[in-house]
Amino acid sequence: MATLQNKTVVVVGGSSGIGFAVAIGALQSLASVVIIASSNKSRIDDAIARLKAYNLPGEVRGEVLDAKDSNAVKTFAVAIGTVDHIVWTSGDVPKDEHGSGVLPYSNVGSVDQGQGIFTVRFWGPFILAKHAKFHPGLVGQRPAPGSTLASSVTTALEGLTRGLALDLAPVRVNLICPGLLTDNMFGERKEQVIKTYSEKILLKRGGDPSECAEAYLFVMKCGYITGQTINIEGGYLLL
Repeated sequence: MATLQNKTVVVVGGSSGIGFAVAIGALQSLASVVIIASSNKSRIDDAIARLKAYNLPGEVRGEVLDAKDSNAVKTFAVAIGTVDHIVWTSGDVPKDEHGSGVLPYSNVGSVDQGQGIFTVRFWGPFILAKHAKFHPGLVGQRPAPGSTLASSVTTALEGLTRGLALDLAPVRVNLICPGLLTDNMFGERKEQVIKTYSEKILLKRGGDPSECAEAYLFVMKCGYITGQTINIEGGYLLL
C-alpha cells in the first residue's frame, strides 16, 4: 500500500473538521511533515496539541494564514518552501449585517457577501497554487433549490482543477467535493439540517469528516490521478 513516507503535507484549514481529519490521516500514513494553517493562532495551537497527543511519527507545524488576503497567501506559499501535497479545506460562510452566518446561501443578499465565498474557496487556492513549489513528479452537479451560489463555487473549482492540472503537470491537482457532514458547519441548526437532508441521501445519514478525509488521502497517495473531481456525498447524486 502507498504511504506518505518522506512527504510534506500542507493543510489549509487544518485546525478543525475535514482539514484536521486529513492532518491525522497524513500522520497515520507516515508523512514526515504536516503543516496546518488557519487564521486563528489559538485554534492552531490547540490543533497541534491534539495531533501530537496521537503520538504518531512525523513533525507537526502550524502557520497563521488569513486565506482572504492574497498577499498573505503568496507569502505563505513562498515561506513553506518545497512541499509534496497541499490540501485546501478552508472556506468562510458569508456573514449578514449582524455578523451571523448566512445559511442557506439563498439568503445571500449582496455582492460582498457572495464574493466572500469565492475569496477563500476559489481565489485562495488559485493564488496558493500559482506560487507554491512542489517536489517533482507529483455540489455543482445536483444543486438544491436556493444553492445557486454554492453550486457556482463548486463548478468554478471544477474548471480551476482541470486548468491547473494542465498548467502545473506533472504536479497533480484534484478536487474533493464533500456532501452533508455531521460537523459544526450549521451551528445550532445542525440537527435540523441533518434530519431534513438525510432523507435525500442514499445512505440516510450525514458523513463524518474522517470519512471525507479518506478521499484526500487517496488522491495524495495515488500517483496516477489528476484533474478529477471526487464527490463524497453518500449517494445524494443518485436520488
